[in-house]
Amino acid sequence: MAVAFLLIWLTSFQQAQDLALEEQKPILLVFSGSDWCRPCIQLDREVFQDSAFLAFAAIELVLLKADFPRSRKNRLAEEQKAHNERLAQRYNPKGEFPLVLLLDANGQELARTAYRSGGAAAFIQFIQENR
Repeated sequence: MAVAFLLIWLTSFQQAQDLALEEQKPILLVFSGSDWCRPCIQLDREVFQDSAFLAFAAIELVLLKADFPRSRKNRLAEEQKAHNERLAQRYNPKGEFPLVLLLDANGQELARTAYRSGGAAAFIQFIQENR
């Protein structure tokens, strides 16, 4: 029988950091343009929705997403938009999409990458090598 994993992508850096400190896990921070960035959409489908990644992340990571949608129907609340922009100023000043950062529980960057081929296995290996 297959086990389904439902992961929650947090949208608050403070919540992610609190959870990471409590559980002694790194934070995977993803900067995404969920409705306009083709590599972001591909990364989500090929990696973040893959059962191997979901199983790994459920045990090993705190997930944090900073989304920058452009479509009116996907518009974020102003408070969330401002929060994401502050995260971008700190971690993604060049505005790269997608950008995936592995952070320690204190918010220090351990590693960064963009879309990479190889699916979930390649991402899991990248995380394991850089934590």
